Amino acid sequence: MLKSMDALVALAKRRGFVYPSSEIYGGFESTWDYGPLGAELVRNVKEAWWREVVTARSDVVGLNAAVLMSPSVWQASGHLENFSDPLVECFNCNARLRQDHLADGVCPNCGGPVSEARNFNTMFKTFVGPLEDEAAVAYLRPETAQAIFVNFRNVTSTSRLRLPFGIAQIGKAFRNEITTGNFIFRTREFEQMELEYFCYPGEDQQWFEYWLDRRQRWYHDLGVAEADLRVRHHDEDELSHYSHGTSDLEFRFPFGWDELEGVARRSDYDLSAHQSASRTKLTLFDEARGEHVTPWVVEPSAGVDRCVLAFLSSAYREDEVPNTKGGTDSRTLLALDPRLAPYKAAVLPLIKREPLQDLAARIHDQLRYQWAVYYDESGAIGRRYRRQDEIGTPYCITVDFESLEDDCVTVRDRDTLVQDRVPVKEIYAFLGERLAWRPPS
Repeated sequence: MLKSMDALVALAKRRGFVYPSSEIYGGFESTWDYGPLGAELVRNVKEAWWREVVTARSDVVGLNAAVLMSPSVWQASGHLENFSDPLVECFNCNARLRQDHLADGVCPNCGGPVSEARNFNTMFKTFVGPLEDEAAVAYLRPETAQAIFVNFRNVTSTSRLRLPFGIAQIGKAFRNEITTGNFIFRTREFEQMELEYFCYPGEDQQWFEYWLDRRQRWYHDLGVAEADLRVRHHDEDELSHYSHGTSDLEFRFPFGWDELEGVARRSDYDLSAHQSASRTKLTLFDEARGEHVTPWVVEPSAGVDRCVLAFLSSAYREDEVPNTKGGTDSRTLLALDPRLAPYKAAVLPLIKREPLQDLAARIHDQLRYQWAVYYDESGAIGRRYRRQDEIGTPYCITVDFESLEDDCVTVRDRDTLVQDRVPVKEIYAFLGERLAWRPPS
C-alpha cells in the first residue's frame, strides 16, 4: 500500500499518467490532464464500471446527456437553493476555506482566526448566447443525475423497463470547490459514474443494501484490499437536501480515509420535484398493481478520478527482484488488475536485430487491434522489464533467437516473475484467457 502521495505523483508525471494542466503557463489550480497511460487507465476504469452496472445486467440501460441544461432543472431540483458549502475567511491571511474542513476552527495555513460561515453555492455559472444578462444564465452541471431524472419519461417510453430498473450515465461534472487538493482527489472538473436505480416506494432500503454490497465487491474484485475500504453512514445533519439516507464507501488514501463513492436513498424527491415544476407526468403505470407509481431511487455515485487514484494507490509497490548476477535489484511496480492496466502486454525483441524485430512486429500487429499493446526495442531487456513493471503492464512477450527456431516466445508475468514458453500461434488465446472480463465473485 502506498504510504506517500509524493511518490505516486512523481511516477504519474514521469510515466505519462497525469500532467498538470496548462503546465507551460505555470499550471492552473487543481486541474489535471491525463497523459497516454492515464487516458488508457481512465478508459479501462469506465469500461469496468459500465460492464458491471449496465452491460452485464438486463435491468439497467445507459444515457449520455448534455452538460448544459435548462436553468429550470437546477431550480426544481433544489440545487440553486441548497447546493452550497460553508465558506469562512481567515482574518489574518485572507484565505477562503470550507468550515467543515477546519480541524480546530482556525486557519490551517497561518493559525489565524476565521470569520463566521456563510453559504457559498458551488455551481459554475455561465451565459448562453451573445449577451451576458440574467436571461442568458446557465450552469455547468454539478452532477449527472438530474439529466437522468428529466429524461425519465423519454427512456421509459422507448425502453421496455419494469420496476425495479436503472438508468446509468458517465460524464463530466463541475463544482466550484472552495478548497481543492490531494492531487486528482478533489478538483473542480471531474467525471462521475452514476446509477439511478428506480424501485417501488418502500423497497429502497433493500436495494440500498444490495448496491452498497455490490459496489464494495466491485472494488475488491479489481484489486482494492478489504482493509483499505470501509463504509461510513452519514449522520442526519450531513445528509443532502434530497437524501433519506446516505453511506460512503471510504478508501484509505495516502492522506487518510476519505470518500470514494456514495450510495444514497433519494426517495421520489427528484421525480416529484420535476413533475411539479415541469407539469409533466413522471410516473409509471404498473399493470400488476393497476396504478400509476412514482418510483423511489437508490443512487450509487462514484468519481472516475477518485477511482483512478484509489486503484493506483492500491497497486503501488516497491520490492526487490533477482538479477542475472545472483543479487537483487529494486523495482517500482504497479500491480494493477490486468483489466485496468493501460497496456495489456509489451512485445520486446531481445536485441535490436532485424529477424527478431520482424517477428516481434508481426506479434505486435496481431494483438494491437484487440488490446493496447506496447512495442519496445530500446535498451537492455532487464531495463525494459522494469519500465513495464513501473507502468503496470501485466505481461512481457520476449522474442529471442530461439523463437526463430521453435516459433515460441517467452511470456513473463509481472507479479510472479514466472516465465512461460508459449507458441506464437497461441499468444492471442493466452492473453485472451487472462484478460477476459468476469463478474465479481
